[in-house]
Amino acid sequence: MDFISAPLQNYIAQHSQQEPKILQDLNRETWQKVLIPRMLSGAYQGRLLALLSKLIRPKTILEIGTYTGYSALCLAEGLAPDGALHTIDHNEELASIQQKYFNKSAYKNKIKTYLGEALDIIENFEIKFDLAFIDADKVNYPNYFKAIVPKMNTGGLILSDNVLWSGKVLQQADAKDKDTQALQNYNKLLNDDPRVESILLPIRDGLMLTRVK
Repeated sequence: MDFISAPLQNYIAQHSQQEPKILQDLNRETWQKVLIPRMLSGAYQGRLLALLSKLIRPKTILEIGTYTGYSALCLAEGLAPDGALHTIDHNEELASIQQKYFNKSAYKNKIKTYLGEALDIIENFEIKFDLAFIDADKVNYPNYFKAIVPKMNTGGLILSDNVLWSGKVLQQADAKDKDTQALQNYNKLLNDDPRVESILLPIRDGLMLTRVK
């Protein structure tokens, strides 16, 4: 579902900061070589992620769902000089592309990758985060949120992608559609949780911004 007309989307993209060349190359290679390349954050949303990170200047970033590394590189642009980004994914087949572009970037020594189940890895972190980005399996979004909140610094920002789910969140979810059910529950959970304050932006497939009080 397109929430904004194609001509207006093009205008918005043309009047927003353009992506760096390394991200253009990663974007191109993802579309050439990877299954379901539309999972990539993309230039417009990527520039928003980068700008939010630059405004926060986080010392620690947590990302759930590395994919080919595009969003990690965007978020890393705002890291404090002594900061680190911790990114988790369970798909080892994408590791070679991730590392190729991480190693090419200015942040190769600041990005720490983890392979495995995110909930298990997060549980073992003894780190407090300033910024987190959730862009992984939708069924676990509520579980990721519950695991992340206690590990966020006060004032920290949690970003959640795909929360509009092509508009399916407006519909009565089929009993078998666990993803839509999870996202409907997730959006309600964030709106009702007194520990946070959230705003849902109609950017691409929906981006939720959640500040930890």
